[in-house]
Amino acid sequence: MGRGLNKVMIIGNLGRDPEMRYTPSGRPVTSFSVATSRSWTSSEGERREETEWFNVVAWGNLAEICKAHLSKNQQVYVEGRLQTRGWEDEDGKKHFRTELVANEMILLGDRRQHIDYSDNESDGEDYAF
Repeated sequence: MGRGLNKVMIIGNLGRDPEMRYTPSGRPVTSFSVATSRSWTSSEGERREETEWFNVVAWGNLAEICKAHLSKNQQVYVEGRLQTRGWEDEDGKKHFRTELVANEMILLGDRRQHIDYSDNESDGEDYAF
């Protein structure tokens, strides 16, 4: 089988403050949401806008950096890969969630300096929220 590619790059605004937890082995994991917007003109000449929400997960050192430096409404660049995980609830109903597993984050927006953080150890260890 040939080699594939799973790489995602987004620029958007945080929809909520990051939440950090720890796996049973003590590894930090931080989650947050990012909204990206696009606008276009319809064939009728009407201006349209659409917002897409991404669930982002960062592991290890990058998780700690995201928790310490990010906050709601802040503009951010996030790079990583898409991963879908599934689970069953108490009633046996299956749920699925697609997340952007981050390996790089750059603070954007009003700041005078852009800070680039990357995590080369992100292996997407299993976790439950």
